[in-house]
Amino acid sequence: MIPRIDLRQLLDILHPGHYAARAEAREGAMEIGFLTFYGTSLTAARMQTVLEAYRAFFALPPEVKARWDMSATGSNRGWGSPGSEQVDPTANPDFKQVFDCGYEWQGNELPAYAPNLWPDQPAEFRTVLEAYYTDALALAMEILCAVVDCVGSDCTFFRDKFDLPMALLRGNHYPPRPADSGPRDFGIAAHTDYGCLTLLATDGTPGLEVRTRDGGWIPVSAPPGEFIINFGEMLEMWTGGKIVATPHRVIGGDEERLSVPLFFNPRFDTNVAPHGTDKTIRAVDHLQSRFDETYLHLRKKSA
Repeated sequence: MIPRIDLRQLLDILHPGHYAARAEAREGAMEIGFLTFYGTSLTAARMQTVLEAYRAFFALPPEVKARWDMSATGSNRGWGSPGSEQVDPTANPDFKQVFDCGYEWQGNELPAYAPNLWPDQPAEFRTVLEAYYTDALALAMEILCAVVDCVGSDCTFFRDKFDLPMALLRGNHYPPRPADSGPRDFGIAAHTDYGCLTLLATDGTPGLEVRTRDGGWIPVSAPPGEFIINFGEMLEMWTGGKIVATPHRVIGGDEERLSVPLFFNPRFDTNVAPHGTDKTIRAVDHLQSRFDETYLHLRKKSA
């Protein structure tokens, strides 16, 4: 069972449910790799606005969306067409389409901080996403600090590493599973996330599955206004394995599905090797190597 936690209880040390919420957060982070949260500052109405902005963009004709196709860039900014990613090299390219935007840092050449590609339609697309990005960053930081504190790590050590976050906001559109799909076809194949923490909003449509320790799969979903949290490879390394990154997938079903993950990662030069060791693993090196394996246009460039 994936814990469902009231964030207000977790953060309020005077609340009667505080210690129960901490215990659930600890179990979810250390044993399962997934949590769900409600009671945040981002309401269901706010999230419906965000989801509708993505829905309107994804409904545009392919030839219109192609104006902002990320395959023409050296980064992951803009629209990714169906089949533009392959998270599992043993599976076919994922049949979802995506739109990526992220933190911009002027005057550098790192793809992790590349300029965003903003479509001129729908009209409020950029305004809605930029406002949500700012608030989602704050919420992700709040949750990350709370969780690392629950597992016995020093949250103040992590907090100042996110001043230039390599944080990527994505919209995913999963169409109904194609009729001719085979066993190697997925909305997104089984994978672990690459970075630290993923703050995932969805439209409530089922589809996401989490692998259990015995190799089975369990569904996890959350309605707009609640969030699914999972942890990535970078945080597993950084915490010396205290927090686990768990494989998950979307096979696809009879209904379309929208999800909005924020991939929350530290500044580029952060050493994410296990704290207290003499190793050095730069956050940007780990993240970019995984991007280069996943995005087909970056894989071709790196080859």
